[in-house]
Amino acid sequence: MPAKIRRVRSYDLLVIGGGVNGTGIARDAAMRGLSTMLVEKKDFAAGSSGANSGMIHGGIRYLMTDPQVTRLACLDSGYIQRIAPHLLFRIPFLYPVQPDRPGKPTLKDRALLYGADCYFEAYDRYQPLKNGKPHTRLTDDELHELEPGVIAGTLGAVTMDEYGIDPFRLCTLNARSAAGHGATIRNHTQVLRLLRDGPAVTGAELRDLRNGATEEVRARCVFNAGGPWAPKIAALANVEVKIRPGKGVHVTLDRRLSNYGIICRAVDNRDVFVMPHEDSSIIGTTDDDFYGDPDELSVTRDEVEYLLQAVEHTFPAVRQARVLRAWAGVRPTVFKYGPLEDALSRDHAILDHRRDGAPGFFTIIGGKLASFRAMAEEAVDRVARELGNSAPCTTHREALPGGEAPPRSADELSHEHVVPTFAAARISYRHGAEAERVLRLAEEEPELRAVACPCEGVTFAELAFSLREEFADSLGDLRRRCRLAMGVCQGTRCAGPSAALLQRERRLPFEAAVAELTALLDERWKGNRTVLAGEALPQAELLQGTYFTTGALSEAGGRPWR
Repeated sequence: MPAKIRRVRSYDLLVIGGGVNGTGIARDAAMRGLSTMLVEKKDFAAGSSGANSGMIHGGIRYLMTDPQVTRLACLDSGYIQRIAPHLLFRIPFLYPVQPDRPGKPTLKDRALLYGADCYFEAYDRYQPLKNGKPHTRLTDDELHELEPGVIAGTLGAVTMDEYGIDPFRLCTLNARSAAGHGATIRNHTQVLRLLRDGPAVTGAELRDLRNGATEEVRARCVFNAGGPWAPKIAALANVEVKIRPGKGVHVTLDRRLSNYGIICRAVDNRDVFVMPHEDSSIIGTTDDDFYGDPDELSVTRDEVEYLLQAVEHTFPAVRQARVLRAWAGVRPTVFKYGPLEDALSRDHAILDHRRDGAPGFFTIIGGKLASFRAMAEEAVDRVARELGNSAPCTTHREALPGGEAPPRSADELSHEHVVPTFAAARISYRHGAEAERVLRLAEEEPELRAVACPCEGVTFAELAFSLREEFADSLGDLRRRCRLAMGVCQGTRCAGPSAALLQRERRLPFEAAVAELTALLDERWKGNRTVLAGEALPQAELLQGTYFTTGALSEAGGRPWR
């Protein structure tokens, strides 16, 4: 029997969906003084927001067809740098131009280089908005002086720069900021049905997926920020929302191939990139129409090979790296019949369902990670007008947690808190000015200084901080907050001890801790199964052997962590 409804709460705004749009909307609304609740069925950025390329980029590919998308993304990139300066890192990109026939460039090939130079020059108009550097044109010799790994015999290259980011941290910080301004934040909470008062949508019935408890939440407005799940959520209000879902696949390599992002040409002439991301490299992305269930995404070997072949065409050494995992997300693109997938607009739409007979209900679809803050501002403007709130948006001025001041140096943090310098540097990146607060946990509990995940520089102090302060409730949540088990060992060394810490922090029965560990390994398997070859296969066997045969949760099986 389902648990009984335990209480009824009332808010100005209920936001459904904990991706970057949902957390951004909740933050903006709470900062304007609206009583706000945010609910997410899984975890922040567990869907499309965590399955993108991890870039706050200006959208150069949309410069000709959707210049307003490019401008908005560049403008918001500058604001995001202001509110989360610790979380962004500059990525210089190289765009090599190869002749169709090696050693025999044609007039068409030279025209392509000239055209690229002109195109990037047009992009330079938007660079000041995002603190970008103007493009440069390189000769073949200059290109190979910068990056010898690019295939020989190019006609030259054009440069530009973009910014990388950890999207999981971005969503978590938005949620924390919303909570700091009074919002109620609930992850692992499912919307069972929408409540109606006549035609008006007035709230939702919710279920806590951790304990099965249900409750009714009343709200003056309900905002559907479900991304690719938006049509399903809208259907609860008997409203049709049409999107054209696009599946994008990425792969992660076990090393940095280069300190530059490199734009490559795929076999079908699409642009594919390989770029450094922290200690690894990311290759992306595909763009295919998707007709399945966004809860059941899978990656094929053909999709992985398509990406590797594209990079190999320009950077042959890619085959020397090991593919750690492949992952996919679904873009909730605005529907349009006819264009090829990668020609679809990345513009966004905010739908007021009053015209559909459901007043008080709104939906946001489309858009890009890079312009989430501006999209959230536009969304909350709509709600604020509905509710008679005239407070201005200030999300472009107030820092996210950790962005209030420059972080202390890794050497200082390492010396003062007795942690390895590499771990202090990674904590400083993920937490910014809050790094010292994270490491201060080890003053009363010195064992928290230990490194849980050597691959990613994750200390037990950071895991404990996320469990206590960042709505983390599972190993999967910790993977997103801290990059636990995302390094080259894929959890072989860190998953068990981290499960033991979770067991202690949440006072879990031993069996529940084992279930958490198994769930993490199952999630890792989804990303591994299409890339198991060469060294990856014994790695997976070692991982399974370590935990499925020994249950390595602590030194003594079920003994609490310490």
